[in-house]
Amino acid sequence: MNKKSNIIFTDDEDTFRNVMSNELNRMGYRVTCCAGGIETIKNMHERDFDAVILDIRMPDMDGIETLKKIKELEPTTEVIVLTGQGTIENAVLAIRLGAYDYLTKPCRLNKLDMLLQKAIEKRALNKENAHLRKLVREIRSDPFMVGDSMAMTTLYKTINKVAPSDTIVLIQGESGVGKELVAHTIHRRSARADKPFVVVNCATLQETLLESELFGHVKGAFTGATESRTGLFELADGGTLFMDEIGELTVSTQSKLLRVVQSGEIRRVGDNKIIMTDTRIIAATHKNLAMEVKHGKFREDLYFRLNVIPVFVPPLRERKEDIPAMIQYFLQKNSRNKQKKILLPDAMEMMTKYTWPGNVRELENAIERLVILAEGDCISIEDLPENIIGIPLHMNVTDGTEETLSEMEKTHILKILHEKQWNKTYTAKTLGISLKTLYNKLKAYQIDQ
Repeated sequence: MNKKSNIIFTDDEDTFRNVMSNELNRMGYRVTCCAGGIETIKNMHERDFDAVILDIRMPDMDGIETLKKIKELEPTTEVIVLTGQGTIENAVLAIRLGAYDYLTKPCRLNKLDMLLQKAIEKRALNKENAHLRKLVREIRSDPFMVGDSMAMTTLYKTINKVAPSDTIVLIQGESGVGKELVAHTIHRRSARADKPFVVVNCATLQETLLESELFGHVKGAFTGATESRTGLFELADGGTLFMDEIGELTVSTQSKLLRVVQSGEIRRVGDNKIIMTDTRIIAATHKNLAMEVKHGKFREDLYFRLNVIPVFVPPLRERKEDIPAMIQYFLQKNSRNKQKKILLPDAMEMMTKYTWPGNVRELENAIERLVILAEGDCISIEDLPENIIGIPLHMNVTDGTEETLSEMEKTHILKILHEKQWNKTYTAKTLGISLKTLYNKLKAYQIDQ
């Protein structure tokens, strides 16, 4: 146990408080003394404490009410109740509200010291167990990267170089190429591998909700904030926060993120308390952030902070030699507890030549669909969806220019839109991309929505 743990000693009797402060300091604790419940809660808002020793009878706010507020603010902070007017009813109520233990005055100092050590160790164990449970969940669902093309080999080398460096990484690539998988791989190969890997998609939340998600909030910070909440930066403390679609952040949120990147300091929404975090940021976007800066949509200073080590994930059409291995991987993955289906050669050729505008995500969805819908043990060309067999076998898409590939993608999106009677939701699902990505592509290709 670290005897430099931060504790609060709360008692309204000045003499007793001063005596206990000296004794606890002598034992090696960093002690903050408070004369009442209100002062205790004020300190809890400003700093993080491992434990609180709390009197029951106090003039401004009694110990039971103070205990409730402490547990609302920081559920992991342990509380030991120390009172001169102990009753069984109060003791039972305090324990029920989450107090670690209940002592009556006078108490032996060595007993109080022992209780403090156990309470602080319990808090540390609870935090560590939470990390381990999350790690186990991550390992159980941990995918791995597939492909040995030149493009992927270059990507693997880059990952191996940046993973141990602990610097910010900006991952760029089209939607569906596997940017989150790359970020997770970097985390697993870093010194933070046994710490949390937390993911947030910046495009899916409104600005106010996103700030609350990132930085947390205190009770009453806004309508509906019925209790305090820990933000993702705190949850990822010691580990990695993966911020997907970072190009979707508003300018206001960009400013707040810049402060975190520069100093590691965060403030929960509605709170003045500064919290220091040690969180590695890995950001990702399908946008050209340099162009976003040029158009005034992204802060230049934040862009340079994030773009310390850029990593580019190539689209699937530029590494077609990886498609057969990926198909086999997804066939195996989707055939759990069943006989693995076989993709016949002509179907494999057709799928390899397809352009896959939705990239790896579209390929995975297509295989999952084929495993469920194809009858028998083999998947033939007749089982493939129309959007794949609609591409002639003799078309050599790898010889096209970037403009030609864009035209092909536009033509394909129009084809699926027509097939789905311009239902955007069904079209996005068929393409294996998000609805937001579909709208972005419609806008980019100037397709009348």
